[in-house]
Amino acid sequence: MVRGKLASAAVSAALLIALAGFPGLADACTRILWNDNGYAVMVGRTMDWPESTQPILTVFPRGLQRDGGMAGKDAVVADNPARWTTKYGSVVTTVYGIGTADGMNEKGLAAHMLYLTATDFGARDAGKKGVQAGLWGQYVLDNAATVEEALKLLEDVQVVMVEANGHKATVHLAIEDATGDSAIIEYIDGKPVVHHGREFRVMTNDPTYDQQLALLKAQDYSKPGSNVPLPGNVNAVDRFQRASYFLGNLPKPANEREAAASILSIARNVSVPFGAPYKGFGIYNTEYRTAANLTDKIYYFELTNSPSVIWTDLSAMNLEPGQPVRVLDPDNVDLSGNVIGSFRAAPAPF
Repeated sequence: MVRGKLASAAVSAALLIALAGFPGLADACTRILWNDNGYAVMVGRTMDWPESTQPILTVFPRGLQRDGGMAGKDAVVADNPARWTTKYGSVVTTVYGIGTADGMNEKGLAAHMLYLTATDFGARDAGKKGVQAGLWGQYVLDNAATVEEALKLLEDVQVVMVEANGHKATVHLAIEDATGDSAIIEYIDGKPVVHHGREFRVMTNDPTYDQQLALLKAQDYSKPGSNVPLPGNVNAVDRFQRASYFLGNLPKPANEREAAASILSIARNVSVPFGAPYKGFGIYNTEYRTAANLTDKIYYFELTNSPSVIWTDLSAMNLEPGQPVRVLDPDNVDLSGNVIGSFRAAPAPF
């Protein structure tokens, strides 16, 4: 894997001008990792998309058989697909019924799939086991307990492009664990580029991560205050910088309620409202937000058009092999608070 390098901040102005003049960029989603609050490792994300991604909260037990070449009932990796048995149980939010957009496993490792137009998985190399892109994050959650372990496992597989509902999975992946370690993985020009370290806490979309870091470095947020000129639009660069600023100024939480509220407040701050006039520019309304306490294994979900936040405690669920897969459709205005008792047994979606 190629290790990412921070681009020079001297090119930031030129880069911003170039981005502003390029209408082909598609922006969707923000991930925020809060790993220095002294209470718990917290992570949040937004899902911004032009339509429903058909999210279903799903709890997977250990011991399931997976085929990384399948997208629903369709075989999309014909040669040498990865196959595995789930080592760890997880709670995830599915996408289009073919993969995992977001989730956390029982060891406190979390994964978040976000859009990146620049993604290029390269030509298929049948010498490596193939995992269709919708299962990229799930492969990590099923098999790894830490970021270090996940990165090592990913060296032996190739992520393969998949399409669902007319959308190609040009995505990059953020992972983090209960120690606060973090990694951003992007496929650029057919090769994986990895940014690994606790300092990589915010991720949005285009441009590539090294360029986002260069743009952020050009800002001076050393003296926070009400007069600091923060970027206020909803494009990926503005969201990256605004989330970074507020994340750096969150107070230490006193309890779980404050920790969850803090991370969700930043997710809401960088969300795209319904009806925002940006769809023609590839920027879409926020469909949902999630938050996860990786220390205590609590997973929160907030559907944007629902009045309540719901959550479940993964550590309180039976994840032993032989237990059923359990699902919950969050599109229900009657759901509120701890919904662990509302999950029902169902066939595994993948």
